[in-house]
Amino acid sequence: MRALALALLLLATACTASTPPPVRLKVLASTELADLGPVLAELRKATGIELAVEHRGTVEASRSLAGFDLAWLSTNRFLRLRGAEPELSASVMTSPVVLGVRRGKRPVLGDRPTWADVADRAALGEFRYGMADPRVSGGGMAALIGVATAAAGTGAPLRTEDVSCDRVQGFLAGRAFDVPDPVAEFTRRSDVDGLVAHESELLALNASGRTEPLEIVYPRDGIVLSDYPLMLVDPARRETYDKVVDWLRSPPAQKMLAERWRRPVDPAVQRRAELRADLGTALYFPDSPDVLDRLLVFHDRAGEGRQVVFVLDYSTSMRGERIAGLREAFASLNGFDRFYAGETVTIVRFAGTVLEERSITVRGRQELDALRSVVASDDLRDNTAIWAAVERALQLARGETTVVLMTDGENNAGPSVDEFLRVGRGEVPIYPIRFGEASTAELDRVAQASGGRLVEAGAKSLPAAIREIRGCR
Repeated sequence: MRALALALLLLATACTASTPPPVRLKVLASTELADLGPVLAELRKATGIELAVEHRGTVEASRSLAGFDLAWLSTNRFLRLRGAEPELSASVMTSPVVLGVRRGKRPVLGDRPTWADVADRAALGEFRYGMADPRVSGGGMAALIGVATAAAGTGAPLRTEDVSCDRVQGFLAGRAFDVPDPVAEFTRRSDVDGLVAHESELLALNASGRTEPLEIVYPRDGIVLSDYPLMLVDPARRETYDKVVDWLRSPPAQKMLAERWRRPVDPAVQRRAELRADLGTALYFPDSPDVLDRLLVFHDRAGEGRQVVFVLDYSTSMRGERIAGLREAFASLNGFDRFYAGETVTIVRFAGTVLEERSITVRGRQELDALRSVVASDDLRDNTAIWAAVERALQLARGETTVVLMTDGENNAGPSVDEFLRVGRGEVPIYPIRFGEASTAELDRVAQASGGRLVEAGAKSLPAAIREIRGCR
């Protein structure tokens, strides 16, 4: 009996010795890959390689790969900008950053909306959406890149000077949240119209039944495509890395990835109908980290509480072409440059005295129409009390405020420019927009003293000045 037990023990020991333990690799992966556990379990069965995965947002993960053998992020572009991209990488699947929209809100965006259309509706308060935090997530940053690229209209990678904060902030006016896990947050909310995320996340959410099915919108002016490269961080693990890549790119693994709503890189693998939608044009990724930094500055600055005060000259000398030019300059805030939801707009019309004051916090089209009706007034009067009107504008300022002065005349009523400037004027920037014969010297003195600048009404610099005026300095 003892001999039999000893024989069985020796046999068990021999079998155990012949089965090597799994090779273990530490992997830093994007957050949205957390659902690939079953695929990695099959990888271990087939190859004996175990991937021990830590998940972080792509932007956050790209700051350091130290301590990991491999990295599997939505893109290697953030690493490339830092000069920290591993030499060896291989894409194993793709997924675009797109928009999921509740069916009841789909008509608001139009048939084939662009990122510009989405931003436009968001700025008006007609479309509220959730997204991932762009300081952490590649998906959140991709949304900002999409809007800024559409706004620039250059058809090229964004440059720092192409990034217009008024357009980005108009888009962000419709943001209901940006959090590390936007899908989970969306399922808890009934007051959000859509979600910006990877196609794979949106299709998986639809399949889960946790919320009403979302319509997937592929903006026709382009998308940012995540190509999910598997990157070798530790060169000493090259042999094992090659085995992992070979298995992930094999037909069975590609089929499993497609079943989890990723687009396989193997064209021979059959895709579900939802993964055959035309993606259109892929947007260029910025080739300078300064562009991303600028996008984040404008992202962090966006929100309610800003105010713009327009001081508009309705003296009789403005009659005709000049008042038409004033209205045209005011109307240059249309489209992407439109006042956006949450922004407070105050209008002070003046001649020899203040003729009208109107302050409106924009919530939608009704408020925009009310602003236009004030500017459309034909109530012109004699005399021009420029500095009394600007003084009144400063009294109306609340919080972060900018004052825009539009005038054609010489000050001939109320305090002089010297009297106006006796008090320190650096707390609120003033941007005079000059029409006709208005004194360049006086207007420029006030602009310089306040931290603003003088702009000629007909100059090509007016659109750039409008961006500055609205806090984009």
